[in-house]
Amino acid sequence: MDKNIIYCQDACMFCQRAYRLLEQRGIPFSKRYVKSQADWNEVFEKTGRNTVPQVFIKGVYIGGSDDLYEADQTGKLDEILNG
Repeated sequence: MDKNIIYCQDACMFCQRAYRLLEQRGIPFSKRYVKSQADWNEVFEKTGRNTVPQVFIKGVYIGGSDDLYEADQTGKLDEILNG
């Protein structure tokens, strides 16, 4: 099972921003497209949020695009990747 997952929509500029960071860092990830109400329900159940992107790295919930960038800046992303 892939542990690096982004719940996303391709038309979302914040999703595109998250993709770019992960690609620049060489972190492989899978996209889970949020299209239906059932998809939105799944996102909300797992995160408590109803926006995209929602990022999981190595199964650890990071949050949205801003959260991902903050994790990268503070070293939290490296800790998760190396832990």
